[in-house]
Amino acid sequence: MSGITTERRGAVAEIVFDRPDKRNAITVAMYAALAEALEAAEADEAVRVVLFHGHGGAFTAGNDLHDFLAHPPDGSDRPVFRFLRGLAGARKPLVAAVQGPAVGIGTTMLLHCDLVLAAEDARFMLPFVNLGLVPEAASSLLLPRLAGYQRAAELFFLGDPFDAATAQRIGLVGRVVPAADLLAAARALADRLAAKAPAALLATKALLKSASVTVAERIEEEATVFVRQLQSAELQEAVAAFFEKRAPDFSRGGRAIG
Repeated sequence: MSGITTERRGAVAEIVFDRPDKRNAITVAMYAALAEALEAAEADEAVRVVLFHGHGGAFTAGNDLHDFLAHPPDGSDRPVFRFLRGLAGARKPLVAAVQGPAVGIGTTMLLHCDLVLAAEDARFMLPFVNLGLVPEAASSLLLPRLAGYQRAAELFFLGDPFDAATAQRIGLVGRVVPAADLLAAARALADRLAAKAPAALLATKALLKSASVTVAERIEEEATVFVRQLQSAELQEAVAAFFEKRAPDFSRGGRAIG
């Protein structure tokens, strides 16, 4: 077993850290499985949302240090970087449900997730400097943008653990729930996303991730997609559902954008 399991629930693909005896510490084989699972979800038109979570009361304790030292990622083609590129480039919404430890990449990968829920017992940690390393997953860029330079510097420089309330306060986590409710809440959220107009959802994520930086550039970019969506079957279904006083049914999908 790779330590990663996958499950399909309707239009949601679940990617699960499944090595509970090691607090879901990640090996090279697990990174390869993560990359493959994410690539498969991106390629499957029936999958609209990806949900990450862990088994055994942990999200992930980060890298398995024994495996890491035996198989260091000494090139950009290594499985860990393949997984990180997949996260950063994912077109589909990514949801994470975090319980227990989320160490190192267990925290930095959340910067690439669109919606993050955490259990009250979740604990986050960025121990890179303490291990003689530097941040990865573009976290040295993304965390200061999210939390501000001083807060990001404190978290990186000191490497102290922080709780779910702090993670929510700095914007890393959107919602904190009791541990017993975490997976059900995350699945309900993923299901809600999966029921949305798919092309509009993909396009909205693409806009949120866009590299355009000026207001004028973004207005033009939004206008192009907005006009395209005006011609879509999704709009027709949404309007028909509004007048017929029913929930829209986007089960047959829409034209993907981006």
